[in-house]
Amino acid sequence: MSRRSVRTGRPQKRGFSLFPRRKASTPGQQSRAGRNLPAAIGVGAALLIPILAGLMFLPLAFVFTVAVLGAVGVWETSRALEVRRIRVPLAPSLAASIAMPLAAYFGGAESLAFASVASVFVLLVWRSLDPAPDATRSIMAGTFTLLWVPFLLSFAMLLVRADGGHLVIATLLLLVVANDTFGYIIGATFGKHAMAPKISPKKSWEGFGGSIGGAIVVGVLCSVFLLGHPVWVGLLLAVATVASATAGDLAESMIKRELGVKDMGTILPGHGGVMDRLDSIVFASPMAYLLSATLVPGLL
Repeated sequence: MSRRSVRTGRPQKRGFSLFPRRKASTPGQQSRAGRNLPAAIGVGAALLIPILAGLMFLPLAFVFTVAVLGAVGVWETSRALEVRRIRVPLAPSLAASIAMPLAAYFGGAESLAFASVASVFVLLVWRSLDPAPDATRSIMAGTFTLLWVPFLLSFAMLLVRADGGHLVIATLLLLVVANDTFGYIIGATFGKHAMAPKISPKKSWEGFGGSIGGAIVVGVLCSVFLLGHPVWVGLLLAVATVASATAGDLAESMIKRELGVKDMGTILPGHGGVMDRLDSIVFASPMAYLLSATLVPGLL
């Protein structure tokens, strides 16, 4: 027999959902976009301040911090893939997520390329010796995870090891923060036209415009006062960072939608998982490296 509402006597609809429904938001907790805003601001500042301090004064600590965050991102991705019964070989993947950034920092681009190839080879051998089924899917998922997280993140290490590279990374981080902050504020206030409703319904063109505007201000200021370059360099960095960060955010949203998960993890209150914060940076890091090597060769 169906349960009936006490007030109306009508049958209550019952259904199954992969995720429990959220409780109604209370003042001071959930924002319009669904975030716990005070927690998000506090966690963001707690992450950004020590990372910038390490970048400026103790680069090796910054490198190890990024390597650990990359390893956590790999772990979160592997857990998310298990929802579809895709098992990533965790031990070699975690080892590779540490090895790639260190190889990039101490040995440069050639060492990063060697470490990437070696990591995929070890992953292949490791999984081939495992009698569990679905070895092909497991190897492909592991390779995808390594190339998505630690490999792309290691481009930031290539910048750090260059003269003046720590200032470029600091600018990149500030631009990513500006992209998220201004995009969130403008999108939550004025957003009406979704960019990709089937992938990320809450990301709007208005928010994207806010990201561009805020990043341009930050980019120009950093270019002139931090990097000592003309205004056009700041404009180029701002637009390129917002474009790549947005692409990274949409890419992760598409992966989560395919897997049927809301967040990659719950380790960061107000944000979700580490990968929910790294999604923009992993795409923006190689962009900054490519710009410094091609269009703006004097950036470093």
